[in-house]
Amino acid sequence: MKKLLEGSRAIAEAVKLCRPQIVAAYPITPQTHIIENLAQMVADGDLAAEFINAESEFAAASIVLGAVAGGSRAFTATASQGLLLMTEVLYNIAGMRLPVVMVCANRAVSAPINIFSDHQDSMTMRDAGWIQLYVESNQEAVDSIIQAYRIAEVCELPVMVCVDGFFLTHTFEPVEIPEQTQVDDFLPPFHFERTLNPSNPFTLGGGSEPDNYLEIRAQQQAALIDAVNVIQAIGADYAKLTGRAYELVDSYFAEQADTVLVVLGSTMGAVREVIDSLREQGQSVGVLRLRCFRPLPAQALVEYLSAAKRIIVIEKAFSAGAGGIVAAEVRAVLQQVGVLIPIDSYIGGLGGRDLKLTIIEDVFHQSSLAKSTADGVFLDLKQPGTATKQE
Repeated sequence: MKKLLEGSRAIAEAVKLCRPQIVAAYPITPQTHIIENLAQMVADGDLAAEFINAESEFAAASIVLGAVAGGSRAFTATASQGLLLMTEVLYNIAGMRLPVVMVCANRAVSAPINIFSDHQDSMTMRDAGWIQLYVESNQEAVDSIIQAYRIAEVCELPVMVCVDGFFLTHTFEPVEIPEQTQVDDFLPPFHFERTLNPSNPFTLGGGSEPDNYLEIRAQQQAALIDAVNVIQAIGADYAKLTGRAYELVDSYFAEQADTVLVVLGSTMGAVREVIDSLREQGQSVGVLRLRCFRPLPAQALVEYLSAAKRIIVIEKAFSAGAGGIVAAEVRAVLQQVGVLIPIDSYIGGLGGRDLKLTIIEDVFHQSSLAKSTADGVFLDLKQPGTATKQE
């Protein structure tokens, strides 16, 4: 059924369809509406779950860890400093291979305090062992959450669905909400093979000595790499159910373009408009959106980017003291297969700054004239020039 919904409400509706038994969270902008909606659903009897208003994000993450380890499907959501406060527990969840699903309503991190959207929060968790899906629209957020539960439970890995704060969470869009019977057919009842049980006691996430820690980490890495195939297969199953297909990456003329822009999240909408304009001017240009950032879909990146003559990465986060995170990873993937393409890294939209169409088009023209690879160019600084290299 298609409904006009605020993004947060649409996300809550998707979570409800997955029948979580435990919902635990602590309010933080711009995630709060998601949890408010779920709390109301529980209070009204529309969702048969226990809602726990935790005393902190650390506590919320700990509650869903215990819930899943105890055999219950669980959900949480957070943003920004809240995600950072969860850090210790998020590593524990991944290390225990617990199929937790969480929404990160992407928001800038402090200091200075900023409540608006970029990807600095979730990017700090890229090494935590969670699958990360970045969505373009509220429709994709709904569909990705439903898929995320099945991905998590098949792989026994946690999944973080990253949704741009305000740009999506507080925006009203027409969204197709699947029927409960459809989701029940797609997502089996929760079963966790290693559920803690007093009648059959064992240790989950206990102590590890040097003689086996390395092997455990290697198994975790192998599971994440194998998850690429699972994500693709589950996406194909979901397409049969709803007619909406999702891949590891989303290409818009990328495979046939001399210049390819690479982006994540809702930035794709603005970039598409720029691509259309540039193509009308006769430019050979396309865009590739990374939907799945962890595990990094290396094969798909090689497939779509190897024929390009220049790659421009526009990202809403950076590694302080190094540069663009996504650009560095794309460059490394291509270099591993001997593909040496100039890759320009542009950082923009931090703290909710609008990535205007004119800025994106200027990036294309400046990059196409560049003779050397740029790394860590900050967009739209308040000084002369659209983009100024940070020395």
